[in-house]
Amino acid sequence: MSCFKFLKIMMFFFNSIIFLAGGAILGVGVWVKVDSGSLLNFLSGINNAPSELSQVLNVGYLLIAVGAVLLVIGFLGCCGAARESKCMLMLFFVIVLIIFIAEVAGAIVVLVFKSLVTSLVHTVGREVVKNIHSAYGKNQDFTGILNTTMDGLKCCGFYGYNDFTGSAFTNATQQYPAICCGSAPCNQTGANQSNVTGCYDRVVRLIEDNVIVLGAVALGIAALEVAAMAVAMTLYCKIGKSG
Repeated sequence: MSCFKFLKIMMFFFNSIIFLAGGAILGVGVWVKVDSGSLLNFLSGINNAPSELSQVLNVGYLLIAVGAVLLVIGFLGCCGAARESKCMLMLFFVIVLIIFIAEVAGAIVVLVFKSLVTSLVHTVGREVVKNIHSAYGKNQDFTGILNTTMDGLKCCGFYGYNDFTGSAFTNATQQYPAICCGSAPCNQTGANQSNVTGCYDRVVRLIEDNVIVLGAVALGIAALEVAAMAVAMTLYCKIGKSG
């Protein structure tokens, strides 16, 4: 088997997996958003299922976006290799290159402009706190996303339970989210006595505790992206020579 045919087969095989994975993720995302009633019935049927499970509906948009990107990349790589299409291979190369450049740029910004990143994060935090005050308990999407985040990270608010103090939700119910106390009902005294930290501190701690693992994963993804671009460009050049 020639090197050219081997690269074609590998390109087709791996991008077929990416295409199928993207289609599956996209399908789940669409189902979550379109047929939410069936999913809620399924979740409610699980024995001892926590009520927070219903908030999984709010990740539908993220699943659709991720699935669509993987679907496009997989389609271009798979069909580009199978049909020896220079146009598809070039589009595949460009899309992966854009993603790679965005990742490198993000890493550089985080490493070199750490103070700027911190400032941006706190700016986002102030907006989140504003939304907590005005929208938590009223806007279903925002409430669901925040509840899912707090339950998954075991944290309360962006900076802490005080983010809910004076909010429309707390003023109306005289309660705080159950996660802020570790159990329901949760009032200000219970939230103050609990050791549940804000989500910002929780994320920072998780990153610090897993920095080596995160770095290894990032390097692995970058290596796969570079390999994919190299194979795509090699096939592109080979097709040009053979044509």
